[in-house]
Amino acid sequence: MTSHDVVARARRIMGTRKVGHAGTLDPMATGVLVLGIERATKLLGHLALDRKTYLATLSLGSSTTTDDAEGETLTEAEPGAVAKVTDERIAEGIAALTGDIQQVPSAVSAVKIDGKRAYARVRAGEEVVLPPRPVTVFRFDLLSTRREGDRVELDAVVECSSGTYVRALARDLGAALGAGGHLRALRRTTVGPFTLAKARTLDQLEEKPELSLDLDAAVAAAFPRHDLDAAAARAVRHGQRIPAVGIEGTYGLFAPDGRVLALAADTDGAARSVVVLLPA
Repeated sequence: MTSHDVVARARRIMGTRKVGHAGTLDPMATGVLVLGIERATKLLGHLALDRKTYLATLSLGSSTTTDDAEGETLTEAEPGAVAKVTDERIAEGIAALTGDIQQVPSAVSAVKIDGKRAYARVRAGEEVVLPPRPVTVFRFDLLSTRREGDRVELDAVVECSSGTYVRALARDLGAALGAGGHLRALRRTTVGPFTLAKARTLDQLEEKPELSLDLDAAVAAAFPRHDLDAAAARAVRHGQRIPAVGIEGTYGLFAPDGRVLALAADTDGAARSVVVLLPA
Protein backbone atom coordinates (compact mmCIF):
# COMPACT_ATOMS: atom_id res chain seq x y z
CA MET A 1 0.00 0.00 0.00
CA THR A 2 1.09 3.56 -0.68
CA SER A 3 0.72 6.24 1.97
CA HIS A 4 -2.13 7.65 -0.15
CA ASP A 5 -3.88 4.24 -0.04
CA VAL A 6 -3.67 4.27 3.76
CA VAL A 7 -5.19 7.76 3.92
CA ALA A 8 -8.03 6.72 1.59
CA ARG A 9 -8.89 3.74 3.78
CA ALA A 10 -8.63 5.79 6.98
CA ARG A 11 -11.06 8.34 5.52
CA ARG A 12 -13.61 5.61 4.96
CA ILE A 13 -13.09 4.05 8.39
CA MET A 14 -13.20 7.35 10.28
CA GLY A 15 -16.07 8.77 8.21
CA THR A 16 -14.32 12.01 7.26
CA ARG A 17 -12.51 13.42 4.25
CA LYS A 18 -10.24 15.42 6.56
CA VAL A 19 -7.35 12.96 6.92
CA GLY A 20 -3.71 13.68 6.10
CA HIS A 21 -0.37 11.99 6.60
CA ALA A 22 3.17 13.01 7.49
CA GLY A 23 6.43 11.18 6.81
CA THR A 24 5.65 9.15 3.67
CA LEU A 25 6.31 5.41 3.89
CA ASP A 26 7.45 3.40 0.86
CA PRO A 27 4.86 0.85 -0.40
CA MET A 28 7.18 -2.10 0.34
CA ALA A 29 7.71 -0.99 3.95
CA THR A 30 5.58 -1.59 7.02
CA GLY A 31 5.39 0.24 10.31
CA VAL A 32 4.61 3.74 11.53
CA LEU A 33 2.77 6.22 9.31
CA VAL A 34 1.55 9.33 11.14
CA LEU A 35 -2.03 10.36 10.28
CA GLY A 36 -3.87 13.49 11.34
CA ILE A 37 -7.67 13.40 11.62
CA GLU A 38 -9.92 16.49 11.49
CA ARG A 39 -8.33 19.37 13.48
CA ALA A 40 -5.07 17.42 13.87
CA THR A 41 -4.38 17.82 10.14
CA LYS A 42 -3.26 21.35 11.11
CA LEU A 43 -0.35 19.80 13.01
CA LEU A 44 1.11 17.77 10.16
CA GLY A 45 3.13 20.52 8.52
CA HIS A 46 4.66 21.56 11.86
CA LEU A 47 5.80 18.17 13.19
CA ALA A 48 9.55 17.71 13.57
CA LEU A 49 9.79 14.22 12.06
CA ASP A 50 13.49 14.54 11.39
CA ARG A 51 14.62 11.35 13.14
CA LYS A 52 13.39 7.87 12.21
CA THR A 53 14.18 4.30 13.23
CA TYR A 54 13.90 1.18 11.09
CA LEU A 55 14.30 -2.58 11.36
CA ALA A 56 15.85 -3.60 8.06
CA THR A 57 16.88 -6.79 6.29
CA LEU A 58 19.71 -6.21 3.82
CA SER A 59 20.56 -8.82 1.18
CA LEU A 60 24.17 -8.94 -0.07
CA GLY A 61 24.96 -10.80 -3.29
CA SER A 62 22.84 -8.97 -5.85
CA SER A 63 21.80 -5.44 -6.77
CA THR A 64 18.47 -4.31 -8.26
CA THR A 65 17.09 -1.43 -10.32
CA THR A 66 15.21 -0.04 -7.31
CA ASP A 67 17.77 -0.94 -4.61
CA ASP A 68 15.10 -3.12 -3.00
CA ALA A 69 13.43 -6.49 -3.50
CA GLU A 70 10.75 -5.08 -5.81
CA GLY A 71 13.21 -4.15 -8.58
CA GLU A 72 14.71 -6.20 -11.38
CA THR A 73 18.08 -7.80 -10.77
CA LEU A 74 20.99 -5.75 -12.11
CA THR A 75 23.98 -7.79 -10.95
CA GLU A 76 24.61 -11.11 -9.23
CA ALA A 77 27.87 -11.77 -7.45
CA GLU A 78 30.01 -14.80 -8.14
CA PRO A 79 30.15 -17.31 -5.24
CA GLY A 80 33.75 -16.34 -4.61
CA ALA A 81 32.80 -12.68 -4.12
CA VAL A 82 30.09 -13.62 -1.63
CA ALA A 83 32.55 -15.84 0.25
CA LYS A 84 34.81 -12.81 0.72
CA VAL A 85 32.05 -10.93 2.58
CA THR A 86 33.43 -11.68 6.04
CA ASP A 87 32.03 -10.48 9.35
CA GLU A 88 35.00 -8.14 9.71
CA ARG A 89 34.41 -6.55 6.29
CA ILE A 90 30.71 -6.18 7.02
CA ALA A 91 31.53 -4.38 10.28
CA GLU A 92 33.95 -2.07 8.45
CA GLY A 93 31.38 -1.33 5.75
CA ILE A 94 28.68 -0.52 8.30
CA ALA A 95 31.05 1.77 10.21
CA ALA A 96 31.81 3.67 7.00
CA LEU A 97 28.07 4.29 6.49
CA THR A 98 27.47 5.54 10.05
CA GLY A 99 27.55 9.19 11.08
CA ASP A 100 27.43 12.18 8.75
CA ILE A 101 27.68 10.83 5.19
CA GLN A 102 27.01 11.87 1.61
CA GLN A 103 24.29 9.65 0.13
CA VAL A 104 23.03 9.37 -3.44
CA PRO A 105 19.25 8.74 -3.22
CA SER A 106 17.79 5.82 -5.14
CA ALA A 107 16.85 6.71 -8.72
CA VAL A 108 13.26 5.64 -7.98
CA SER A 109 12.98 7.86 -4.91
CA ALA A 110 10.48 10.69 -4.39
CA VAL A 111 13.19 13.33 -4.79
CA LYS A 112 12.04 16.01 -7.23
CA ILE A 113 14.01 16.94 -10.37
CA ASP A 114 12.70 20.11 -12.00
CA GLY A 115 9.37 19.63 -10.26
CA LYS A 116 8.91 15.96 -11.22
CA ARG A 117 9.51 12.97 -8.92
CA ALA A 118 12.58 10.92 -9.78
CA TYR A 119 10.59 7.66 -9.83
CA ALA A 120 8.15 9.17 -12.37
CA ARG A 121 11.04 10.08 -14.65
CA VAL A 122 12.45 6.55 -14.37
CA ARG A 123 9.07 5.03 -15.21
CA ALA A 124 8.89 7.32 -18.25
CA GLY A 125 12.14 5.81 -19.50
CA GLU A 126 14.47 8.63 -18.53
CA GLU A 127 17.93 7.98 -17.13
CA VAL A 128 18.10 9.59 -13.70
CA VAL A 129 21.31 10.42 -11.84
CA LEU A 130 20.79 12.21 -8.53
CA PRO A 131 23.52 14.20 -6.78
CA PRO A 132 24.70 13.11 -3.32
CA ARG A 133 23.34 14.95 -0.33
CA PRO A 134 24.25 15.05 3.35
CA VAL A 135 22.37 12.73 5.71
CA THR A 136 23.06 11.42 9.19
CA VAL A 137 22.97 7.77 10.26
CA PHE A 138 22.89 7.94 14.05
CA ARG A 139 22.84 4.15 14.50
CA PHE A 140 23.51 1.25 12.15
CA ASP A 141 23.53 -1.74 14.50
CA LEU A 142 23.87 -5.26 13.14
CA LEU A 143 21.50 -7.70 14.88
CA SER A 144 22.15 -10.94 13.01
CA THR A 145 23.87 -12.42 9.96
CA ARG A 146 22.64 -15.32 7.84
CA ARG A 147 24.74 -16.97 5.12
CA GLU A 148 22.64 -18.75 2.53
CA GLY A 149 24.85 -19.90 -0.35
CA ASP A 150 24.67 -17.15 -2.94
CA ARG A 151 23.78 -14.38 -0.52
CA VAL A 152 24.38 -12.95 2.95
CA GLU A 153 21.41 -11.50 4.81
CA LEU A 154 21.79 -8.92 7.56
CA ASP A 155 19.17 -7.80 10.08
CA ALA A 156 19.92 -4.33 11.41
CA VAL A 157 18.53 -1.36 13.31
CA VAL A 158 19.00 1.94 11.51
CA GLU A 159 18.29 5.28 13.17
CA CYS A 160 18.71 8.13 10.73
CA SER A 161 17.82 11.65 9.74
CA SER A 162 14.87 12.45 7.52
CA GLY A 163 15.78 12.05 3.85
CA THR A 164 18.01 9.02 4.46
CA TYR A 165 17.23 6.03 2.22
CA VAL A 166 17.82 2.70 3.95
CA ARG A 167 17.75 0.95 0.56
CA ALA A 168 20.60 3.22 -0.52
CA LEU A 169 22.53 2.04 2.56
CA ALA A 170 21.97 -1.56 1.43
CA ARG A 171 23.08 -0.67 -2.11
CA ASP A 172 26.20 1.16 -0.93
CA LEU A 173 27.18 -1.52 1.59
CA GLY A 174 26.90 -4.22 -1.08
CA ALA A 175 28.90 -2.14 -3.54
CA ALA A 176 31.66 -1.50 -0.99
CA LEU A 177 31.88 -5.23 -0.31
CA GLY A 178 32.09 -6.09 -4.01
CA ALA A 179 28.98 -8.26 -3.92
CA GLY A 180 26.10 -5.91 -4.65
CA GLY A 181 23.27 -5.34 -2.24
CA HIS A 182 19.63 -4.41 -1.91
CA LEU A 183 16.98 -3.99 0.76
CA ARG A 184 14.85 -7.07 1.31
CA ALA A 185 12.48 -5.88 4.07
CA LEU A 186 11.87 -2.68 6.02
CA ARG A 187 9.79 -1.82 9.08
CA ARG A 188 9.68 1.71 10.49
CA THR A 189 9.43 1.64 14.27
CA THR A 190 9.60 5.36 15.11
CA VAL A 191 8.91 8.67 13.37
CA GLY A 192 10.00 11.55 15.57
CA PRO A 193 8.19 11.03 18.89
CA PHE A 194 5.66 8.54 17.47
CA THR A 195 6.38 4.85 18.03
CA LEU A 196 5.15 1.47 16.87
CA ALA A 197 3.91 0.82 20.41
CA LYS A 198 1.22 3.50 19.92
CA ALA A 199 0.42 2.54 16.33
CA ARG A 200 -2.62 0.52 15.27
CA THR A 201 -3.14 -1.55 12.16
CA LEU A 202 -5.84 -0.62 9.66
CA ASP A 203 -7.68 -3.82 10.58
CA GLN A 204 -7.64 -2.80 14.24
CA LEU A 205 -8.89 0.63 13.27
CA GLU A 206 -11.66 -0.98 11.22
CA GLU A 207 -12.79 -2.97 14.26
CA LYS A 208 -12.57 0.00 16.62
CA PRO A 209 -12.43 3.41 14.89
CA GLU A 210 -10.72 5.57 17.48
CA LEU A 211 -7.57 7.65 17.76
CA SER A 212 -4.23 6.35 18.99
CA LEU A 213 -3.59 9.82 20.46
CA ASP A 214 -6.07 12.66 20.94
CA LEU A 215 -5.03 16.17 19.97
CA ASP A 216 -3.86 17.14 23.46
CA ALA A 217 -1.69 14.03 23.81
CA ALA A 218 -0.27 14.38 20.28
CA VAL A 219 0.84 17.98 20.85
CA ALA A 220 2.29 17.09 24.26
CA ALA A 221 4.29 14.27 22.65
CA ALA A 222 5.55 16.25 19.66
CA PHE A 223 6.20 19.76 21.00
CA PRO A 224 7.55 21.47 24.12
CA ARG A 225 4.67 22.29 26.46
CA HIS A 226 3.77 25.60 28.13
CA ASP A 227 0.88 25.67 30.60
CA LEU A 228 -1.06 28.93 30.86
CA ASP A 229 -2.93 30.40 33.80
CA ALA A 230 -6.60 31.28 33.35
CA ALA A 231 -5.96 34.90 32.33
CA ALA A 232 -3.37 34.00 29.68
CA ALA A 233 -5.57 31.19 28.35
CA ARG A 234 -8.47 33.63 28.02
CA ALA A 235 -6.24 36.05 26.11
CA VAL A 236 -5.15 33.33 23.68
CA ARG A 237 -8.76 32.29 23.12
CA HIS A 238 -9.59 35.89 22.16
CA GLY A 239 -6.61 36.22 19.84
CA GLN A 240 -4.73 38.59 22.15
CA ARG A 241 -0.96 38.73 22.57
CA ILE A 242 0.74 37.26 25.61
CA PRO A 243 4.39 37.70 26.65
CA ALA A 244 7.04 35.44 25.13
CA VAL A 245 7.52 32.27 27.18
CA GLY A 246 11.22 31.69 26.40
CA ILE A 247 10.96 28.39 24.50
CA GLU A 248 12.93 28.03 21.28
CA GLY A 249 10.95 27.02 18.21
CA THR A 250 7.31 25.98 18.11
CA TYR A 251 5.59 24.90 21.32
CA GLY A 252 2.10 24.02 22.57
CA LEU A 253 0.00 26.38 24.69
CA PHE A 254 -2.23 24.50 27.13
CA ALA A 255 -5.17 25.80 29.17
CA PRO A 256 -5.46 25.07 32.92
CA ASP A 257 -7.85 22.19 32.12
CA GLY A 258 -5.09 20.47 30.08
CA ARG A 259 -6.55 21.16 26.64
CA VAL A 260 -4.28 22.49 23.92
CA LEU A 261 -5.22 25.91 22.60
CA ALA A 262 -2.59 26.58 19.95
CA LEU A 263 0.89 26.06 18.64
CA ALA A 264 2.93 29.21 19.20
CA ALA A 265 6.40 30.68 18.75
CA ASP A 266 8.15 33.61 20.40
CA THR A 267 8.44 36.65 18.10
CA ASP A 268 9.42 40.20 19.07
CA GLY A 269 8.84 39.62 22.76
CA ALA A 270 5.44 37.98 22.37
CA ALA A 271 4.06 34.46 22.03
CA ARG A 272 2.30 34.41 18.68
CA SER A 273 -0.04 31.64 17.59
CA VAL A 274 1.29 29.62 14.66
CA VAL A 275 -1.73 27.30 14.49
CA VAL A 276 -4.96 27.82 16.44
CA LEU A 277 -6.32 24.48 17.66
CA LEU A 278 -9.39 25.61 19.54
CA PRO A 279 -12.46 23.51 18.70
CA ALA A 280 -14.97 25.14 16.42
